[in-house]
Amino acid sequence: MEKKKIDVPEPVPDPPVRVDRFGFVKQETNNPPEGLAKSRSAFEFEREERRIRKWRKMIGVGGSDWKYYVRRKPHVVKRRIRKGIPDCLRGLVWQLISGSRDLLLMNPGVYEQLVIYETSASELDIIRDISRTFPSHVFFRQRHGPGQRSLYNVLKAYSVFDRDVGYVQGMGFVAGLLLLYMSEEDAFWLLVALLKGAVHAPMEGLYLVGLPLVQQYLFQFDNLVRERLPKLGEHFSREMINPSMYASQWFITVFSYSFPFHLALRIWDVFLYEGVKIVFKVGLALLKYCHDDLTKLPFEKLIHALRNFPEDAMNPDTLLPLAYSMKQVSKRLEELKVEYQKKQGTTAG
Repeated sequence: MEKKKIDVPEPVPDPPVRVDRFGFVKQETNNPPEGLAKSRSAFEFEREERRIRKWRKMIGVGGSDWKYYVRRKPHVVKRRIRKGIPDCLRGLVWQLISGSRDLLLMNPGVYEQLVIYETSASELDIIRDISRTFPSHVFFRQRHGPGQRSLYNVLKAYSVFDRDVGYVQGMGFVAGLLLLYMSEEDAFWLLVALLKGAVHAPMEGLYLVGLPLVQQYLFQFDNLVRERLPKLGEHFSREMINPSMYASQWFITVFSYSFPFHLALRIWDVFLYEGVKIVFKVGLALLKYCHDDLTKLPFEKLIHALRNFPEDAMNPDTLLPLAYSMKQVSKRLEELKVEYQKKQGTTAG
């Protein structure tokens, strides 16, 4: 008797994951008309190519001309950084402007020693938190995949390198952002440059016990809001809103935690070159942009709005020029820092 052939349906493959240009899994949206998309991308491609050529000339081979160019034409460097570093050069430029490239060259073999031979008291905490860092990015999605392993290595190495800081949760987003643009060892030394103050003031106080630098920044920001946006400052007082309720993550992760990635990158370009004042300026610019809406909201809705800004407020081409227009911020930050330290001294006494 002839055996009856049974048709086994072919397994249906999973649809390919669609990602944006930064590697984050895309939410399905309606695509623009094909012709429009093509013409726009061709124009943008040509403009980007011109920008890349200018940047390559400025950097030199492997960064060889960078310091010379910064000394000769600091105004040009600042202007170009504020416009945004080309994505293909971002990792290298970040290392050059942060001072981390010099730290790496001065400390050969140190990172490998920290990763392979040292143990950290924070290892379990790091492992627990890793899957929460950029979970929608293809590099970090896979459990125990290369992204999560690299992130673990960098955080573990830093927790050994600086045992006073060890590991604090927000550090994962900073290290994760860096790993999307550079190797583990490069990301580690950039973290060191930031926290130890290779170029700008040290930021390790963001992660020390009690988060002392976060407390200082929130005091400074609160005062800036009251001075620059008095109507909103008064509304915040009436509704009992203080910056710790919405701005702590801005400082702890330098906007890498909850901001749209394309905006966070543009802020990081400026942050690494100009220092933490850009975090204050962007925060003020956001509040100023949404000022009229925010002054009308009661407590519950206000908290929600301060954690979920509208899309148009998050447009870098709108928000960043507004942030750059905030004058005399550095000077006022210095004055408020002295005031805060006096206040702390009095409290301690």
